[in-house]
Amino acid sequence: MKVLGLILAGGKSENLGKLVYKRASAALPIAGKYRAIDFTLSNMVNSGIIKVGVLTQYNPRSLMDHLGSGKEWDLDRKKGGLFILQPYIGFSGEYWYKGTADAIFQNMTVLRRGEEDYVLIGSGDHIYKMNYSDLYMYHFSKGADITLVTKELDDTYDMSQYGSVVVDENMKITQFYEKVENPPSRRAFLGIYFINKHLLMELLYSTVPNGGNDLLLDVILPRLDELNVYAYDFKGYWRNIKKGVDEYFKINMDIINDRNVREELFYQNGKVYTKLKDFPPAKFTSNSEVINSIVADGSIISGSVKNSVLFRGTVVKAGAKIENSIIMQGTVIEEGAVVKNAILDKDCHVREGQVIIGEDELVVLEKRTII
Repeated sequence: MKVLGLILAGGKSENLGKLVYKRASAALPIAGKYRAIDFTLSNMVNSGIIKVGVLTQYNPRSLMDHLGSGKEWDLDRKKGGLFILQPYIGFSGEYWYKGTADAIFQNMTVLRRGEEDYVLIGSGDHIYKMNYSDLYMYHFSKGADITLVTKELDDTYDMSQYGSVVVDENMKITQFYEKVENPPSRRAFLGIYFINKHLLMELLYSTVPNGGNDLLLDVILPRLDELNVYAYDFKGYWRNIKKGVDEYFKINMDIINDRNVREELFYQNGKVYTKLKDFPPAKFTSNSEVINSIVADGSIISGSVKNSVLFRGTVVKAGAKIENSIIMQGTVIEEGAVVKNAILDKDCHVREGQVIIGEDELVVLEKRTII
């Protein structure tokens, strides 16, 4: 299918606090060796989309280093490929992206010059697995102008943090409530758009120069009565990292504790691709104890690890105990130290005998913290 993929990856995501002081939320590590953007990017590649633009802005260095030329996703190609779309200053005075619509509008050249007929827009910090080919066929079957991917959320989601969608019997969207208390529906918009490219260009040209900078609120919702906007019902696992540290922690714990989530994310609808690194296999000494955990390559474990995610190159020395925690790449936990209910960012160092325990809330240490 001739579809241009656009991934929105420039948000600041202040709810994540220390975890995004030095990286975009789309670059946040997940499940031992992945980054958040790997899921949406792999979904696109697995669905046959060979031209993908990543719109970056806030703290892009880590994200750009991870994406590189796109080789790991088979996007280092002469036709199509991976494009990093950053804001820039040009002769006509371009500026920082003011919103999702403005970000795409400033990169209109990518739309104009492309051979694609449709545009798929997703977020770089959502964790899910989806075959977009099904969305493509659904869009045609409905005769839709725009299709928004939605999901009926259960009680583990706070609906006041999501856009609530009301549909008729044919799944056409009739009303939309953006992050309101007590919404009339638990059907939430997942931030995924499928739209005809020329229609998108026309809508952006008529909206953005007049001050409408948000794709959903300024471009689509004011035209619900004019356009055929349909909802596509997604039934799989989906979580949004931007909602906060607790959400990020829950995603990693879901991958550990729920076999169905692991199967869906990593074994269905193709692989999840990520940047390769030359680490040796994880090493476990005779003193180690590892229960219900992910331990990535390059790690050396001599202590106890329970219900935790350890990223590449972590070191847990003899007598150290880790429980219900996320330990990112290159972190060292020395002899006798205890880490429980915590998130330790990259290259932290917990010295011998130190105790880090989150009681009422998670303890979060930023990069290169020494305790």
